[in-house]
Amino acid sequence: MRRLESPTLFSVVLAITLLASTPASASEPADGPVAASLDELLLMVQDGFQVESAENRERERAFKASLDQQEALLAEALAERERRAAASQRLETAYTENEAGIGSMQGRLTEQLGQMGELFGVVRQVANDLSGQTWESLTNAQLGSRKDLLDRLGRSKELPTTEDLERLWYEMHREMTEQGKVVRFDAEVLMESGEKETREIIRAGVFSALTDGRYLAWESRDQQLRELTRQPPTVHLKTVAPFESTTSGFAPLALDPSQGALLAALIETPSQTERIQQGGAVGYVIIGLGLFALALGLVRWIGISITTRKVASQRKRETPDPGNPLGRVLAVYERNQDSDPETLELRLDEAVLRETSRLERFIWLVKVVSVVAPLLGLLGTVTGMIQTFQAITLFGAGDPKMMAGGISEALVTTMLGLITAIPLVLLHATLANSTKRITDTLDEQSAGLIAMRAETAAGGR
Repeated sequence: MRRLESPTLFSVVLAITLLASTPASASEPADGPVAASLDELLLMVQDGFQVESAENRERERAFKASLDQQEALLAEALAERERRAAASQRLETAYTENEAGIGSMQGRLTEQLGQMGELFGVVRQVANDLSGQTWESLTNAQLGSRKDLLDRLGRSKELPTTEDLERLWYEMHREMTEQGKVVRFDAEVLMESGEKETREIIRAGVFSALTDGRYLAWESRDQQLRELTRQPPTVHLKTVAPFESTTSGFAPLALDPSQGALLAALIETPSQTERIQQGGAVGYVIIGLGLFALALGLVRWIGISITTRKVASQRKRETPDPGNPLGRVLAVYERNQDSDPETLELRLDEAVLRETSRLERFIWLVKVVSVVAPLLGLLGTVTGMIQTFQAITLFGAGDPKMMAGGISEALVTTMLGLITAIPLVLLHATLANSTKRITDTLDEQSAGLIAMRAETAAGGR
């Protein structure tokens, strides 16, 4: 029994020893020393306990040193916080004092400024107004833009300096002076082709810019002179060349007092050809009929005028001339002198009617066209208004340009109808009056011849 308990006790002691030596052996490499006996194992365990105790004591010293360092850092941080809090309190006190001082100084500044404060407001207002005027002014084409200086003064929140006031006064004075001058200078012009060319420009105040006998437009948005796509009517354009050739004294020139607005309106005004085209097909029909009736009426007026002179000349001669109506009527009398008065009267009436028909030939066409032309104008008005209402139905009444075509046709055709009818009515009245005078002369002469023949016949009885 004792032999059996001894190995058991040994096994327990060995297991406890191995468990106690596990941390030391864990730190050993896998191929470390191996105990050959229990004594060696006991020594190894004792050595492990000593090393572990030394390491633990070293850790405790390190922890204590770190704790002391953390406490020192904490104390330093707390001291820094106290210093910063004291500085913040000083700054807050200084800020409050400065706020009170600024308010007091601002009041003193306002009091001392007096009228200078009003001057500051006036300078800003004048600078802003002058900036807008010079930006749109034609003088910028010659003097360049002054917007930077004027905008700076207009936006400034500080009192202007003496230099700024002098510059502002100078720009105002220069702008007023240049507005009354006629100046020649070279500048770039944006041509209709899109290219820029340097041309000699004549600037007539701030109203018109001229070059090579043509007007130029000032584009304030691009600060650029631009060639017009079309020029104003000839009545205005013909004043440009004589004005350009004048070197001294005075010369007439058509100016645009609106600085471009009237010139743009004149350019947009349609020419006579364009107005006629606005009349459409009805307008061309009216013009065609009017020209035909006018040509016919003029031809008849010339023929009747010649006939009137021939009739007047025939009245002064006793010999009948078959080249005029009165001569042909007298020739009928000469051929029928032996006839009785009743037969002669019928012969002469026949001759007068024949001559009257010749004289009044085609005059009725002039009268018909003079009546039809206003009716055609009314027709064009109706068709134009139909187009206008169609445009309103499709696009609404918001854009007047969409309705301009129909309204133009309505008005232009009415105008063409009246223009055609009025002269034709006057021409027809002139022709009818001239024809009536010749017819009255023929009736008068034929009645005289019949009376004379009747007296002769009565005397023969």
